[in-house]
Amino acid sequence: MIAPTMPLLTIHHKTCYRYARPVAFGEHRIMLHPRDGHDLRVLEGSLDITPVPMSLRWIHDVFGNSVAIATFDERAETLSFISTATVEHNPAEPCVPTPDDPAYFYPFLYDDEEFPDLVQFITPQYGDPQGELSGWALNFLDAEGPTPTFNILSGMTHGIRDAFTYRKRHEQGTQHPLDTLQTRSGTCRDYALFMIEALRRLGIAARFVSGYLFVPGDRAYGNVGSYVGGGSTHAWVQVYLPSAGWIEFDPTNGIVGTRDLIRVAVARDPRQAIPLHGTYLGSADAFVGMEVSINVVSATETMEA
Repeated sequence: MIAPTMPLLTIHHKTCYRYARPVAFGEHRIMLHPRDGHDLRVLEGSLDITPVPMSLRWIHDVFGNSVAIATFDERAETLSFISTATVEHNPAEPCVPTPDDPAYFYPFLYDDEEFPDLVQFITPQYGDPQGELSGWALNFLDAEGPTPTFNILSGMTHGIRDAFTYRKRHEQGTQHPLDTLQTRSGTCRDYALFMIEALRRLGIAARFVSGYLFVPGDRAYGNVGSYVGGGSTHAWVQVYLPSAGWIEFDPTNGIVGTRDLIRVAVARDPRQAIPLHGTYLGSADAFVGMEVSINVVSATETMEA
């Protein structure tokens, strides 16, 4: 059976901040541009900001992510960002290690030349004084003999989806991995950070990915109605294996590989991959609220609309 071809996808992302009175705006960093690669190609994109910024420049951050930096010289009661991008998404099947691969069984060793570049993704970033995270991670190892590495990765991905309760949280930021473990609940960003920290305690290189989730509207693409996290920015995990490279795992939806996942940014920690971040100059009570609208559709649907 031949798998259906992934369509061209168009991402519409609008964020609007509202204020009770005109305020001045500090610098804003915008990380919404999809990340090009052999499996994801940006065909066109635009970023419209109102009021028009005094300056807008693009940089690549330390991880090679595209970041727009806007500065403003006028006051306003609203500040809006509208990002639109059309991408060609050609997800390959995940590269599952074979018995002759060096990482087929856990534990395995990273190459001496690659290890120095992976240290930051192997070193845990959050405390685990009672060893609860480590204990949870060890549950995925076979009691006897070496464990196939992919069984650990797939087991964690589906284990989080099946045993934890997804919930939207209005507070900014990401909760501590121990809070995710103790409450067995969290957002997609919480899930991703939790799995990353668990893997790092096994000595496996893992990093945070921010992007978008395509929720198919046609049964030909499968998984209809089974995804959570659509309609907002999404987050998942990349794991580095020798000979396989970086492989995607989405513990929120149990996705292995890049199908339906559109990368925007990769980072060591979620705080380095905030989609939109900035400040305003004014009293705290001036801020009325924020509205976010995200829609990921097949480009053919866009043309037919």
